Amino acid sequence: MTDRGEAALRTTSTTFQVGPSQLRWVGGRLEIDIDEISSLPLINRVRGRITVKPTGVTDVELPLHPDGTHIWRPFAPTADIEVDLNRGWQWTGHGYFDANFGTRALEDDFSYWTWGRFPTSEGSACFYDAERRDGSHLAVGLGFDRDGHAKTIETPPLTRFDRSLWAVRRETRAEAGYTPHQTKAMLDAPFYSRSVVRTQINGEVVEGVHEALDLNRFASPLIKPMLAVRVPRRAGWRFEDDA
Repeated sequence: MTDRGEAALRTTSTTFQVGPSQLRWVGGRLEIDIDEISSLPLINRVRGRITVKPTGVTDVELPLHPDGTHIWRPFAPTADIEVDLNRGWQWTGHGYFDANFGTRALEDDFSYWTWGRFPTSEGSACFYDAERRDGSHLAVGLGFDRDGHAKTIETPPLTRFDRSLWAVRRETRAEAGYTPHQTKAMLDAPFYSRSVVRTQINGEVVEGVHEALDLNRFASPLIKPMLAVRVPRRAGWRFEDDA
């Protein structure tokens, strides 16, 4: 991730370009071209392409707040993925494509949330749980078949498991008697954890991407300045034909 100015943004009906990197829809697949420089402590150039091939695209939009200020959009909850990046990162596997949209800062409306997307024999299962600032809670389970059709599913009990390396609280949905656990670390920050987690849903043991976000920590004036160190900034970047 690199923060850039407005001059570095270009969009069309099928492309979204920020600086030298871009996403574009081509023949039913999403091609993500990356040309960036990673942040501290390991500064390296990252180049290559990620191709996401949805088995189906949904029309689901899930409001996360009653005011409509935050929306979760699971474009392709079930997909095949191909990764071809420099530095020896080439592989294929199971993936997904989603996004969040909002008109207010996350920390203004939420104090904590956890999310998980787990591939199943039928397609994918997603769970969204959040604690809102007004004291209300979000608890949603959605199941998607391979064609992208969605349905509300019963949510197993919300079950805590080991905290992250930064002691971020973690929990996800799991059938009674089963304790979820991390099988692979992906990203650890003082306010955020992303990892591969194993849990059990409808008698099926599954592994999927899980995140936990502590917005109280994120809002701390001691934490926010750390983002300026982790996320490079190129405010003056311009396209060559704009120079």
